[in-house]
Amino acid sequence: MSKIVCPGQDTRFWDKGDIFDVECAHCGYAIEFFRDDGSRRCPRCGRRVANPKLSLGCAQWCEQAERCLGFDPKKVKLEEYAEESLADQLIEAVKAQFGGDQKRVSHALRVLENAQELLRHEAANPRIVVAAALLHDIGIQEAERVHGSAAGRFQELEGPPIARRILEGLGFDEADIQHVCRIVGSHHSGNDIDTPEFRIVWDADWLVNIPDHCAKMGDECLGEFIERTLRTETGRALAVERFLSPAALNHPKEER
Repeated sequence: MSKIVCPGQDTRFWDKGDIFDVECAHCGYAIEFFRDDGSRRCPRCGRRVANPKLSLGCAQWCEQAERCLGFDPKKVKLEEYAEESLADQLIEAVKAQFGGDQKRVSHALRVLENAQELLRHEAANPRIVVAAALLHDIGIQEAERVHGSAAGRFQELEGPPIARRILEGLGFDEADIQHVCRIVGSHHSGNDIDTPEFRIVWDADWLVNIPDHCAKMGDECLGEFIERTLRTETGRALAVERFLSPAALNHPKEER
């Protein structure tokens, strides 16, 4: 069954006041919010910031809210305590590993934000997804130090031992450590793993990287790239919504 899109939740019916910036109380960074975002994580300091203007519109009472949104706002808490607690601990570990490299800390936080959004619609183990999203690039500095290059194959080689050390320190069990390390060891190549958790982290990373990687692509090439590269239905839908031009969305390619 196709997803219901009602005027209350369809962003085409929103006005410019429904998308706004909120200043992070911890570091002052301006975070972009949509009116129905419960909270967002600051891409500079990693703290969770609540939406002071939260509005779910009709979804607060509509019996079709779950079909419309993909989750039932009456049942799902906007912040799951265990997941956020784990994320906070991992963020501190990422910051300690990267030191003053704010660019790479911010990238990890943006991938986490995308991964948590995908988790609302894609079935997977949140513990694995959160850990792998934050640690996927954890070997990049060691790759540069040892190999003189941040190439993906070197990140995949150097990242898993660092991820293992961090996860063992946080009390992860061996099966989860192995799963996260496999994701970290394949996050550029996509080799040797195709679990739901990997697909979410893969798409979450690409949702950050597409603007730079595909900057010179036209809508048709970009649409084909999204369809070919992203691995979840939700990830493809988000990429189309975020990166294709309004003209391309209003005039989809005709079926042959």
